[in-house]
Amino acid sequence: MKYRELGNTGITVSELGLGCEGFIGKSQAETDKLFEIALNAGINVMDLYSPNPDMRYRVGSALQSVRKQFVLQSHLCTKWQNDQYAVTRNIDEVKQNLELSLKQLDTDYLDVGMIHYVDSVELWRQIVDDGIMKYAQDLKRQGVVRSVGISSHNPIIALEAVESGLIDVLMFSVNPCYDLLPGDEDVEALWASESYEKPLFNLDPSREKLYELCQSSGVGITVMKAFGGGQLLTADSPAGVAMSVAQCIAYALSRPGVASVMSGARSADDLKKTLDFENATVEEKDYARVFATFPKIKWSGNCMYCGHCAPCPKGIDIATVTKFLNLAKTQGAIPETVREHYAALTAKACDCIECGACERRCPFGVNIIENMRQARKIFKKP
Repeated sequence: MKYRELGNTGITVSELGLGCEGFIGKSQAETDKLFEIALNAGINVMDLYSPNPDMRYRVGSALQSVRKQFVLQSHLCTKWQNDQYAVTRNIDEVKQNLELSLKQLDTDYLDVGMIHYVDSVELWRQIVDDGIMKYAQDLKRQGVVRSVGISSHNPIIALEAVESGLIDVLMFSVNPCYDLLPGDEDVEALWASESYEKPLFNLDPSREKLYELCQSSGVGITVMKAFGGGQLLTADSPAGVAMSVAQCIAYALSRPGVASVMSGARSADDLKKTLDFENATVEEKDYARVFATFPKIKWSGNCMYCGHCAPCPKGIDIATVTKFLNLAKTQGAIPETVREHYAALTAKACDCIECGACERRCPFGVNIIENMRQARKIFKKP
């Protein structure tokens, strides 16, 4: 298992995490078995959006002996009502649910207090103005939550939240189909077939900017919907071609700012299929190869960080240099962390001999030589 820093939170998470849907309706024995598999594989993070009390009690029991080593991302603004999950923006109910969740999980803190399902401008402003964000920040100051986040499907709202400086973590839907669509307050548009009827080209600029801004500003991304609710794994995928679990995970993990992919597992076999990613070959993880077969979707001139440009005869990690270049361009300056990471590279843009081998291998027609020239100019030779 590989591990990543969750932005600037000081929290380290496994690149594969657990969603909670598969734990609903399970017995304690079944819950314990899923955690045994996950913990033995090195998973140390779970997202708990559901306020289902039985699930919370069982998860809390299963994690009791490893609580301090395990990262819980649990959602504010959800409640259990009439035996089903519901969303609330009533501050009193939000507070009551937080206290209840701590009791049910048998813990006195959460690693991430995630403000749930913020997809509209109006709702984001309400959360900031009506006390929910203040409450979350108070919890952070008290140590009841270690970091504050929001979950969203809308890059426009997510950008505003990141730019506000009020959040440490963003839970966001990341996959190669959703990434093509512009921000929309109607989440249904992400999986509506009509959204994909016309040819689509390249990443939506707001989503690309979001990932790069999260990376440069230290906001960690935890991923939901990496498989599009399973739709991307079938021939009914909006792309018209099925992707594999490994390809979907590899794509999400290659986006700037991403720390962990939360994967739903309804059975031990489901969980083991996700964990197979850690031993998958480069070819099995190669999402660029399947992108070329999408009938209605084209990527052109845009670096997808897929690594097909390698190997460079001078040893330059071209995808990483390009990522640092894009981060600097997004910010209009070079963030200190980007400068430090660039300086630590063994080979840099200034080592490029412009042989063009990388461009001949790139499946997306990226002008890599020009990118290396820009990086050389922006970063200068140390």
